[in-house]
Amino acid sequence: MTTSLDKVLYTAKTHATGGRDGQGRSDDGRIEVKLSPPGQGTGTNPEQLFGVGYSACFLGAMKAVAPKLKATVPADTSIAAEVDLGPTSLGYGISVRLNISLPGMERAAAEQLVAEAHKVCPYSNATRNNIDVKIQVV
Repeated sequence: MTTSLDKVLYTAKTHATGGRDGQGRSDDGRIEVKLSPPGQGTGTNPEQLFGVGYSACFLGAMKAVAPKLKATVPADTSIAAEVDLGPTSLGYGISVRLNISLPGMERAAAEQLVAEAHKVCPYSNATRNNIDVKIQVV
């Protein structure tokens, strides 16, 4: 089932050339990256970029839902993402693990915050029922 946007709030514009041995940039010049296949060359790869994007987006979702839960996201919260790349019956795919550290937060409250954030995070909604995503409080 496809979910359509009710309203466009922002459009990111990027451009890539050369595939995994190329480069990517944003139209505003804030991102300029050299790309290399995993384990080769000196550039980053799409899986690393996806991990950073998902982590940052998920942390933003936690901050967005925290007031509803009467919670505060600790200032030193961090998310370590692991993005796997591998073959599937349809070609290639990815899977994701988000390991979320919420220092000083009671475990039950942290798990509730993470569960609520997973419901609203755009990356979570984009990947739900498409790829294997495991999210855990560490």
